Amino acid sequence: MYSILLSAGWPIWPLLIISIVGLAIVIERAWHLRQIHIFPKNSLEVVFGLANTISRGKSISDSEITAISQLSPVGPLFACALREKLAGSSEEATLEELQASAQTSWLSLERYLGTLATIATVAPLLGLFGTVVGMIEIFGSQGAISGGSGSPQQLAHGISVALYNTAFGLLIAIPALAAWRGLRAMANQRQHECEEFTRQLFKKLYSHHASTEDTK
Repeated sequence: MYSILLSAGWPIWPLLIISIVGLAIVIERAWHLRQIHIFPKNSLEVVFGLANTISRGKSISDSEITAISQLSPVGPLFACALREKLAGSSEEATLEELQASAQTSWLSLERYLGTLATIATVAPLLGLFGTVVGMIEIFGSQGAISGGSGSPQQLAHGISVALYNTAFGLLIAIPALAAWRGLRAMANQRQHECEEFTRQLFKKLYSHHASTEDTK
C-alpha cells in the first residue's frame, strides 16, 4: 500500500487525508444515529410517565426534567414540552418553544453530513487534479520538450500518478456518496420517529388531538 502511495506522487496525499476524515464521519454518524442511542431503552416510557403525572395535576422536580434533557440527543425536545406544560404555557407558546428546540435537535442529527457530501463531491475533482499533474510530468519531461523519447522511468511515473489518483478519487467518492445517502436516510428516520413521539406527548399533555407539524 505504501508503495502505491509513493507511486501516485504527492497529489494523492490530500485524497488520503479526506478519506480518513470521511471514514471518521461515517463511523461517528452511524454510531450516533442508532435508534437505541436516540431513544435509549425505557426512555419513552419514562417521558410518558412524567407526562401522566403532570396531566393528573401533580408536579415534577426540575432534576427530573434535567435528566430527560440529558437522556439522549433529542431529550431537550421532550424536556421542553414538559417544562412548558409545568409553567402553564398555552398551546401556541409551547409549539413555538418546541419549534425552536426541534431545530437544534435536527441539526444534531444531521451534523457532519454536509461535510461528508462535500468529500463525495471533491474526491473525484482531486483525483482529476492528480491526473492532470501526472500528465504534466509526462509531457513536461525534458525528453518530451526536446522532442526526444524521454526517460521511460519518467514516463511510467507520470502515468502511474495519473491513473492512481483517478482510481483513488473514485474509490473515495463512491463509498462516501453511498454512506451519505444511507446516513441521511437514517437521520430522516430518526427525525420522523421523534416528531411522532413529540406529537403524542403534546396530545397527552394538552389532552386533545394537536399536531406538531410546526416543529419540522
